[in-house]
Amino acid sequence: MVPFSVLDLVAVAEGATPGDALRDSLDLARHAERLGFNRFWVAEHHNMPGIASAATAVVIGHLAAGTSTIRVGAGGVMLPNHSPLVIAEQFGTLESLHPGRIDLGLGRAPGADMRTFAAMRRDPNASEEFPRDVQELQALLAPVRPNQVLQAVPGGGTEVPLWILGSSLFGAQLAGLLGLPYAFASHFAPAALLQALETYRSTFRPSAQLDQPHAMVAVNVFAADTDAEGTRLFTTLQQAFTNLRRGRPGKYQPPIDDIDKFWSPMEKAQAEQMLALSVVGSRETVDAGLREVVAATQADELMVVSAIHDHAARVHSYEIVAEIADAWQRETLLCDQTN
Repeated sequence: MVPFSVLDLVAVAEGATPGDALRDSLDLARHAERLGFNRFWVAEHHNMPGIASAATAVVIGHLAAGTSTIRVGAGGVMLPNHSPLVIAEQFGTLESLHPGRIDLGLGRAPGADMRTFAAMRRDPNASEEFPRDVQELQALLAPVRPNQVLQAVPGGGTEVPLWILGSSLFGAQLAGLLGLPYAFASHFAPAALLQALETYRSTFRPSAQLDQPHAMVAVNVFAADTDAEGTRLFTTLQQAFTNLRRGRPGKYQPPIDDIDKFWSPMEKAQAEQMLALSVVGSRETVDAGLREVVAATQADELMVVSAIHDHAARVHSYEIVAEIADAWQRETLLCDQTN
């Protein structure tokens, strides 16, 4: 049985506010918990009017306080933007408040344009220190050693599970060498997916956190009652990626009936390349598409991203995915009983 998890963009829809997006995210997390999803992650993005999760640790605290069993975490924190000590303190605090429910996914990209990165007062070369910073963070979250001079309080001894996130071979190799779980950002950068998974698995070394590789694959899912409705809902994300490439990031737009009137042939080709790992349509279509993803990647976990404009439609999409997950689980149980 492949576990299903949720990556929520905390998207700010046209006509809504960041407060609306944060309240909808908590409502979605509660639905995800009820529906049996494994974890619920949010990501760090800055200077983007359509995403309300910049203060990622604060958002995670909001979500964890409003749920009770689902794992909640960062997918991820962009470590070059922060000192490892501050992140250890933030996530040590979250783990102390919500024991056994916090995940910390780490990315090497700044999660912002260079002007915004400069506004954070960070060294432009900070990403070069990513491997060292990950290991420093590990040490700060590990049990406190006798006479340890620098401690994260809270943080030391919480051993918050770390993940390496990536869309290239660099993160895959680092995750393998450190023996950490790996999540690939194939929902917007799928080109190196299969090669990265092979690199991760071939370089994996068991660690105190993990004894065998665990690879999670992110996939856009726009599930609806019909293929036509799923295709229409998908135009929100297609518009968002096109506007981003045009240098005009903004709030998430309502779906439209004819996306080809919105973009140029070149923009269409660019968006289709970035959104190639997207499963769109009815339950039957989405079921078949997700099976193809698992067969091709041998993913240990799927992270579903559904950036749908209307909140009710977004919840319904996850309900359909949960039905698919339940059917897969029944198939697995039946297969085990038969064998």
